[in-house]
Amino acid sequence: MSKKLGSTSILVAIAIFISSCGTLSRTQEDSPKAPPNIDFPDASKSGTKIEEGIASWYGPKFNGKLTANGEEYDMHQFTAAHRTLPFNSIIKVRNLDNGEDVLVRINDRGPFAKNRIIDLSKKAAQEINMIGTGTARVALMIMGHDLQSSRTDNLKVPTYTVQLASFQKRSKAFQHSRKVQGARVETVTLGDKKLYRVYYGTFVDKNKARQKAQELNNRGFNGYVKQIQN
Repeated sequence: MSKKLGSTSILVAIAIFISSCGTLSRTQEDSPKAPPNIDFPDASKSGTKIEEGIASWYGPKFNGKLTANGEEYDMHQFTAAHRTLPFNSIIKVRNLDNGEDVLVRINDRGPFAKNRIIDLSKKAAQEINMIGTGTARVALMIMGHDLQSSRTDNLKVPTYTVQLASFQKRSKAFQHSRKVQGARVETVTLGDKKLYRVYYGTFVDKNKARQKAQELNNRGFNGYVKQIQN
């Protein structure tokens, strides 16, 4: 009886561990990349309003861990997580409950909680006095960025694709893409390097993207699901 209970306890512990790993998507890396040298625009400018909703903030539990764009999260900087906005976009966040504003740079993905539109760093949350409440009604204004070239259809909904391969030579990328009907090649610039990546499909349902990735894997095309970055 005790042996059976012990096995059950182990299974429960494993399930809890797996579940918690699913919620903590920001992980630690040995060598995170340095934040870019970006000047914030004049805070008195109005910007272009893009969203209204609930903001939250994240702090010590994630401090020092890797953000979605490869930087180390520093809760003492003016940064934020958004589901789809281009990395390094500068956003004015206005607390609609008290009228206070803060400028933040997008360097992470989230929030993961439903009905929230942005996750602020602790520093940014302090600036608009929402530390105590934990959340606040906010308006988001994008500062000096053209969203007409956005690769996503809806800023509130993440868009996914299946990455099949990445090449340094353009010809090899197109050669590989021709093996999968419907695949496409996109040019990606990383620092001073150009890469040619082969993608398949666009999906707003991550599970459907995973199903397609599995179908392609069964056909011998190994790929993985990734969020399309603007």
